[in-house]
Amino acid sequence: MTAPAPALRTGSAAGRGTLLAAILASGMVFLDSTVVNVALPRLGAELDATVAGLQWTVNGYLLMLAAFVLLGGALGDRFGRRRVFLLGVVWFAAASVLCGLAQDTGWLVAARFLQGAGGALLTPGSLSVLQASFHPDDRGRAIGTWSGLSGVSTALGPLLGGWLIDTLSWRWIFFVNLPLAVGVVLAALRWVPESRDEEISRTGGGRRFDVAGALLGALALGGVTYALIDAPARGLDSPAVLAAAVLGVVAVVVFVLVEWRRGDTAMLPTGLFSSRLFSVLNVFTVVVYAALGGFTFFLAVYLQNVVGWSALLTGLATVPMTVLLLVGSPRAGALSARIGPRLPLTVGPVIAAVGLLLLRRVGPGASYWVDVLPGVTLFGAGLTLVVAPLTTSVLGAVSDRFAGVASGFNNAASRAGGLLAVAALPLLVGLSGTGYEQKGALADAYRGALAWCAGLLLAGAVLAAVLIHRPGRGEGRAPS
Repeated sequence: MTAPAPALRTGSAAGRGTLLAAILASGMVFLDSTVVNVALPRLGAELDATVAGLQWTVNGYLLMLAAFVLLGGALGDRFGRRRVFLLGVVWFAAASVLCGLAQDTGWLVAARFLQGAGGALLTPGSLSVLQASFHPDDRGRAIGTWSGLSGVSTALGPLLGGWLIDTLSWRWIFFVNLPLAVGVVLAALRWVPESRDEEISRTGGGRRFDVAGALLGALALGGVTYALIDAPARGLDSPAVLAAAVLGVVAVVVFVLVEWRRGDTAMLPTGLFSSRLFSVLNVFTVVVYAALGGFTFFLAVYLQNVVGWSALLTGLATVPMTVLLLVGSPRAGALSARIGPRLPLTVGPVIAAVGLLLLRRVGPGASYWVDVLPGVTLFGAGLTLVVAPLTTSVLGAVSDRFAGVASGFNNAASRAGGLLAVAALPLLVGLSGTGYEQKGALADAYRGALAWCAGLLLAGAVLAAVLIHRPGRGEGRAPS
């Protein structure tokens, strides 16, 4: 049972204010998810960072989001969605200031871990306050407005970030979150109603409030990530690397055992994986988003350090991809509803892989219109065929009562894919130390990394072609 909350209407002042708070908050998270890659060459040079330092700058944030986003949603359900949302906003803003003030790589990475933890509180709250606060007749419109305007902020993020980096400093991509956070807090205090799940609050139950599961998930991802990032410098047979790898594997095993014993009260009910479709779709998610994460990590550094572009032009390079996602995702979702997800999830990765193979040919003095735009456009078109059908299929593979946890786990799987790719690819292509500052070494690593990413996409296409079909042809839904 959920506590009654004011049924907001989108045309009211309170409805518009609640939407403003959710959109600005999501904008902060999306901005720092997309623009940090553009800043890597500048902050790396200023802080004298190694490749490992750049990897942790990206992965510290992703690790906390992937591990704790489900727990963040559960905390809001229990203690109040607006309260936890506001805590996440303030936490995120404070960590952003620490990022901007960083004097060395260790400081920046620690602050990025804190920023990711704030994002894990904030991200589920942005949507849950809309779901809980708006009148049922206006809820779809409110969520659609939030989704559309948040997508616009994602598209503008690299441009704004690139301009800030070129005009002021990379530090301002973090400082800009402070005025945004002030706006969110003022709007939320003025207009956002409080809501919570009273059943969870009264009994202490609820399948998603699982601290042990979240901590074990963080240990698993953290151990494997540390081993992959540290291996180039220390060696694969280093005691520290081996210990981290063993810790990660053991944490995975214990996580599965703990979640299995908790049953439906677990953060991730293992019964969901009785649906073959749900299992396959999440493996597909890890593979495809690993390709996306690896590609965006290498492209931003390569365009600046080898091709010689400014941060602003580098930010502009990926805008067509985001625009295609915004415009094409609803159409891809409608197509998948008519013909099933198998064809879009097979064809999309193939098109994206062709785009990456074209981008491997980009070199010094490249033209944006001739050399970069075609590859980015193909990659974006392929990704557009994937994103909406994948989300819809994941939700359709489980019963309605597990829709929230299924969506949350798939979100975590996508972030884990990017996390593992950023950790593993430099090791696979032999990039370490300050190699990203050496044009020859970075060029070789870039071409190798994009080949790996294209291979991941093709593997995803094969997975979809062989194992994904319309529901009702053997996969079924997870039992309720």
